[in-house]
Amino acid sequence: MAASALDIVICSPVRTAIGAFNGSLKDTPATELGAAVVRETLRRSGLDPAAVGSVVMGNVIQAGNRMNPGRQAAIGGGLPVSVPAMTAHGPGADSRQHADRRAERCLLR
Repeated sequence: MAASALDIVICSPVRTAIGAFNGSLKDTPATELGAAVVRETLRRSGLDPAAVGSVVMGNVIQAGNRMNPGRQAAIGGGLPVSVPAMTAHGPGADSRQHADRRAERCLLR
């Protein structure tokens, strides 16, 4: 099926590992985990980083990550600084709501 200009597609979804509090990932900043996700998403999808329209990345506990961890992860993952990125706050269904809002925003363009 050919995509239309109005199709919103989540391609090659990737997520970080789920760790335990003070577990094996405790010394890895969330922004580095996010950057690995961005790199892997680009690899799996074959997308040109410059073709990415925007990034929404979830980060529930942001303490110590500085401003906008989603943007840090996007740039660290190889996206150009011209690609806007935001951080969604909240787990589970809240993250889904952020994705829904982003899809609606794309349709309004």
